[in-house]
Amino acid sequence: MNRIVVLVKRTFDTEEKVTITSQGVDEQEAKFVINPYDEYALEEALRLKELHGGEVIVVTCGGDGSQETLRTALAIGADEAIHLSSEGIPDDSFSIAAALAAVVAPLSPDLLLAGLFAVDTGSGSVALQIAERLGLPHASAALKITVAPAKELGIDTDSIVSLFALVERDIEGDSEKITIPLPALITAQQGLNEPRYPSLPGIMKAKRKPLRTVTVQELNLAESHLNDITTPRTERNKLFPPPPRGIGKRLTGTSNEQVHELVKLLQRDAKVL
Repeated sequence: MNRIVVLVKRTFDTEEKVTITSQGVDEQEAKFVINPYDEYALEEALRLKELHGGEVIVVTCGGDGSQETLRTALAIGADEAIHLSSEGIPDDSFSIAAALAAVVAPLSPDLLLAGLFAVDTGSGSVALQIAERLGLPHASAALKITVAPAKELGIDTDSIVSLFALVERDIEGDSEKITIPLPALITAQQGLNEPRYPSLPGIMKAKRKPLRTVTVQELNLAESHLNDITTPRTERNKLFPPPPRGIGKRLTGTSNEQVHELVKLLQRDAKVL
């Protein structure tokens, strides 16, 4: 393979305290990291590069803080990074996907990798929308990826495609194996691999690796594509945390008395029965 592109996102660290305001996460208090599922995608890209050669390019869409995320990816082992400035791009998956597709298209990747979903929004649609726009086949929730010629994978085909990906994917408590021709999009599920950490030499090398920032205006898009980016399909009206957890209750008495009391509480207070 000549080129693997990995989509990454800057998300808050879910293992740290997160403060929610009406405008979103309080960035002054939050610690930001690479979206954990994107880490699996990046690690898989580096492993495939070690097996098949080529280069790994990481791409993200976000504010200035996203450059720190890209530097981390470069320190882990990526060769190049592209930061698409989110200025002028609505916070809408359709718009973000349209913009990122315009960045990825000229790169002509042999393989496009991304995390299954982003932990901050719970959305897993952006990568799939990009695949649709670029006309790429895709497989989601990958637990194992093998890239090889058709004959090595036992595929009997007359296709002119030189490489295929055999993907073992998670399907709600079970798994299945599918084969797709490259180029393609594959999204990474937890368990695909064990992501590596940046090393000190990697951090030093990352300072010399190319990281460029582009804006929507610099993409020189057709008016129809530009409208897709600037016209949101969804809008977030309000963001609020879940209600605080109530005080726990201890049930006393015999087992039968506790069961009867529990049923009453579920019916009267929790209203689930």
